[in-house]
Amino acid sequence: MTQRLETKTGRIVKAIAGFYYCMADGVLYECRGRGAFRKNEITPLAGDLVEFFPGEEQKGGTVTAILPRKNELVRPPVANLDQLFLVISICDPVPNMQVIDKMITVCEYKHIEPVLIVTKIDLADASSFCRVYEQAGFQVLSLSNEEPQHLDTIRQMMAGKISAFAGNTGVGKSSLLNNLFPSLCVDTGEISQKLGRGRHTTRHVTLYDAGGGGFIADTPGFGTMEIGQYELIRKEELAGCFREFSPYEGACRFVGCSHTAEKGCAVREAVADGVIDKHRYESYCAFYEQAKQLKDWEIKKMKKPLRR
Repeated sequence: MTQRLETKTGRIVKAIAGFYYCMADGVLYECRGRGAFRKNEITPLAGDLVEFFPGEEQKGGTVTAILPRKNELVRPPVANLDQLFLVISICDPVPNMQVIDKMITVCEYKHIEPVLIVTKIDLADASSFCRVYEQAGFQVLSLSNEEPQHLDTIRQMMAGKISAFAGNTGVGKSSLLNNLFPSLCVDTGEISQKLGRGRHTTRHVTLYDAGGGGFIADTPGFGTMEIGQYELIRKEELAGCFREFSPYEGACRFVGCSHTAEKGCAVREAVADGVIDKHRYESYCAFYEQAKQLKDWEIKKMKKPLRR
């Protein structure tokens, strides 16, 4: 029997210090990457589907190939993320819509489905906030502190997928995760000191079994909404990241309309008619102005093909 026949296919559930822990058929294997990865500047990531030689007694294995990725993020470093649950409190702290829209825009760009979870609805009325994002075409779930709803719905949505939860301090993300997965024992009292801030903070990602063939990604960077700082989008691609703009594609008077100032812009008319929310449109305009400032070297860097 040749060595090639011993190759297994599995998913990296943790990557740290040059070790890659691959899950295959319910068994965890400790592996290293083959030497060509470093030479070719290829970095296996948590979430990658890979081919590997298992080694002996689940140790000493070698990752030999990374299968094509659906997506990858720089920070937190994770691949093949299917959905991101954005945990947002309606009060204390109040939601920052531009930060939320930035996260959603990156999700759309990376083909990650954003799902909004609005907390503390027993303390303030969240109906108008939820309506903005429901109107835009997103799934929105509401939770109260006293009686958390939708837990079964969230678990069902995670089946067979790689999911992550994002939320700033105080929004109730840790409490939600503890209700969903008590075995995780997420600390609700500490303010991101373990998860997000400072130069020496751990940046590795770990995938945990979420049941039903799904994984939940323990992602330090998502704890502080860091994703928007490291994923850049060209101004020409930005409109495609606002799904409520799609019905008006090709309907503007001018080809290549930026949807910011042109006459005969179908998107601007939809905003004026109240079909597209004004706050969402203002976020788009702000992001467009930021994208206009990108330098050529930044564009080249961010348009590098996905590492395989």
